[in-house]
Amino acid sequence: MMVSDLERVDQWCLRIPLKNGEKVRQMLINEGVLDRTLKPKHEGETILFPITDWRERAERCQFDPNSERLDLPRHELIGGIAVMQEHDVDGAKRILTSRPSLHTVLFPTSEIGGQYRTRTFEVLAGTPTTRTQYIEYGHRFTIDLSTAYFSARLATERQRIVSLVEKDERVLDLFAGVGPFAISLADRAMIVVASDINPNAVSLMLENILQNRTRNVMAILADAKKLADIIPWKFDRVIMNFPINGLTFLPIGFNFTRKGGSIHFYALISKENEHQDRIIELGGEIVTERFIRSYSPTQWHTVYDIRKKE
Repeated sequence: MMVSDLERVDQWCLRIPLKNGEKVRQMLINEGVLDRTLKPKHEGETILFPITDWRERAERCQFDPNSERLDLPRHELIGGIAVMQEHDVDGAKRILTSRPSLHTVLFPTSEIGGQYRTRTFEVLAGTPTTRTQYIEYGHRFTIDLSTAYFSARLATERQRIVSLVEKDERVLDLFAGVGPFAISLADRAMIVVASDINPNAVSLMLENILQNRTRNVMAILADAKKLADIIPWKFDRVIMNFPINGLTFLPIGFNFTRKGGSIHFYALISKENEHQDRIIELGGEIVTERFIRSYSPTQWHTVYDIRKKE
């Protein structure tokens, strides 16, 4: 049976040498953390075991559903919440039963939209809440899916950007949300200015800054279009994670970036190099254009790594 990219599940996993595979598999089963609804995956001399929650040395990977999971509806896992793609109450109950770490199953009743990039949900099973705790590479985030945008699928991408940050960099996160990029990057940067127009997102970001004991993130409630009136600095690196309408704000990102600095511009595209001309027009050089995941049958979630020319 062929499985499409849209049917695969993005999940935490442990990469284990093949020679230790069975021993670790039994250990994970005994601990109750092996995600048995997904198929382990072989890569070279290693095997990737899907697990129900983050632990040290875990990474993100896409897995095919196994035979037990074929009757489960498609869903995305965010901490203790599963978000379904279809309205199916019976399926929601099966999902809740299949994963002991879950407390709630939601169905979105609107698209992501509006000034604050939010959407509404219906609780199909479990505890009636849109709030959860989510752990990513050692950082803990409090999330409320109904009041602030968040995507667990960008976990690996966030770590890629972390690996690019050099000591003493000044970083600007223009659409910071609840702070996953900002708090992750703060481990390496000198300072991260994290801005968002959504007061609920900034409130959650402040909560996350405190619970992660992060001391070098400056959270600002502001419209990106007016941020220059508040912050006069130039930055070594600018994060622009606003894929639906980010092109409108791209000139602002360039204005905040020092010459020779980097911009990571996230966008939804329908063809390769779709935004190349605009980036060059603004004085940028595309270092890489990376396809993160399929967003729909005709669109890809993509990041342009851009260098601002000297």
